[in-house]
Amino acid sequence: MKKSIIHTPSAPAAVGPYSQAIAAGNLLFVSGQIPLNPETGEVVAGDIQVQTHQVIANLKAILTAGGSSLEKVVKTTVFITDMGNFGKVNEVYSGYFSESPPARACVEVSRLPKDVAVEIEAIALI
Repeated sequence: MKKSIIHTPSAPAAVGPYSQAIAAGNLLFVSGQIPLNPETGEVVAGDIQVQTHQVIANLKAILTAGGSSLEKVVKTTVFITDMGNFGKVNEVYSGYFSESPPARACVEVSRLPKDVAVEIEAIALI
C-alpha cells in the first residue's frame, strides 16, 4: 500500500518532524491540530471555544487537501487540558459533527504544544 504526504498552506505547518496528514489506501490520517492561525503561525486569542473552532478549521483544510471532508471523518481523538471544558468543547464540536458523528475519544492531558487548551486528530475516508 502506497502512502502519500498531504500538505496545505491553508493549515498551520507542522511544528515538529511530522506531516499534516498521511493518505494510505482509502484512509486519511490527520495529525493533531492545535489552534494556530495558518497565516501567522500564532495561537488564536480566545477561550476554549474559539480555540476549538480554529482547530476544526485547520482539520477541515487538511481534510480538503487530502480529498476528504468533515463528513467523512470516522474517528477523532480530542485532547484537552481541563476536563471542566468538556461541555464547551462538545458545544462547538457538535456543530461540525451533528449528523452521523464519528467515533471519538476525549482525554485530559497535562499540557499541549504552545500551551493551548485543545488538540484534535482525525481519521477519515477518502
